[in-house]
Amino acid sequence: MRARMGILLLPALVAGLAACGSEAPQQGAQQQEAPANVAVKIVQSELGPILADQTGRTLYAFTKDENKPAECDADCIAVWPALTSQSKADVEDGADGELVSQEDESSQVVYGKWPVYYYVGDQVAGDVNGQGVDDEWFAIAADGKLVKKS
Repeated sequence: MRARMGILLLPALVAGLAACGSEAPQQGAQQQEAPANVAVKIVQSELGPILADQTGRTLYAFTKDENKPAECDADCIAVWPALTSQSKADVEDGADGELVSQEDESSQVVYGKWPVYYYVGDQVAGDVNGQGVDDEWFAIAADGKLVKKS
């Protein structure tokens, strides 16, 4: 059953990935409803120490977003959901509070110069399946730099 579901989702995933790297972006596309509270922390992974949410799910940066508002459009957000919160994100376990920001309530969390996203291909805490996708999506290190190794 699980394999069949993966096959059915694959075309949507591929279409979403293509949208992330090739179409003109729509500014400010985000998830529909932001959770009340989120946190960011540093976790150990096969890539070394990286940024994750409070449950340990890996957070990624889109290279086109550097020092800018999020460039990920609606099709892209379907594959790379933004980490948003109705209040300022909490900082836990090694994350640098000076690097965490948000423009306003219900907005995307930013770490350093990177708006942060999840990847739908990550099934459980610790997965890093989004690492290096299209050479545009990378996990984020504790210092706010992109982790470019695989």
